[in-house]
Amino acid sequence: MGQDILFEFIGTATLLLFGVGVCANVSLKHTKGNNAGWIVITVGWGLAVFIAAFIAAPYSGAHLNPAITIGFAIAGTFKGNVIGYIIAQMLGALLGACLAYVMYKPHYDAEENPSVKLGTFCTAPAIKSTFYNFMSEVIGTFALVFAVLMVAGAEINGPLPVGLLVIAIGMALGGATGYAINPARDLGPRIAHFLLPIKGKRDSDWSYAWIPVVAPMVGAALAALLYLAVS
Repeated sequence: MGQDILFEFIGTATLLLFGVGVCANVSLKHTKGNNAGWIVITVGWGLAVFIAAFIAAPYSGAHLNPAITIGFAIAGTFKGNVIGYIIAQMLGALLGACLAYVMYKPHYDAEENPSVKLGTFCTAPAIKSTFYNFMSEVIGTFALVFAVLMVAGAEINGPLPVGLLVIAIGMALGGATGYAINPARDLGPRIAHFLLPIKGKRDSDWSYAWIPVVAPMVGAALAALLYLAVS
């Protein structure tokens, strides 16, 4: 395993530890952050991206997201091991979600609502509509990948701009589906929910799971094509 792939794994695990952690803190019963609200979740996820990217960027470029890897590959700005990066991201996301579960295990046990428990791990639509849910994830990921490509092309260094971008996407575009905008962010924790011995859990909503995997890849490809057209 190369150092770049290792740090994609470490960075994505860090991202999901903080990301699933903030969702658990806000959503589960008897936590200090219970009912802190959407602003805490969006800022928490943005800071999670910042911290994870700060760790991984010098070694892997800190994609931390298969959509970023695919978008960068299509745009020609990444010539590394696409499959290796994606596997590392998925495994890192799985580990990070499991660590967050261990952190909040007593609160998962205390929470009676199985859908709340699931919602700390993965996304779900506020209003179910296959077309609009899919488009929401396409648009959110398009905004993410195009902006990241432009930031990278302008040689604006550091993880802070991407962290702020994720906060903005969450606040502005996240209310429809919970803004996965990252297949690893959704699928890794969803698998963790399926595998972990969570007290009183429900099914892992596999009928919806394909949307936050496929739609971000479509959004990333469209963003990369626009980047190629304008750059």
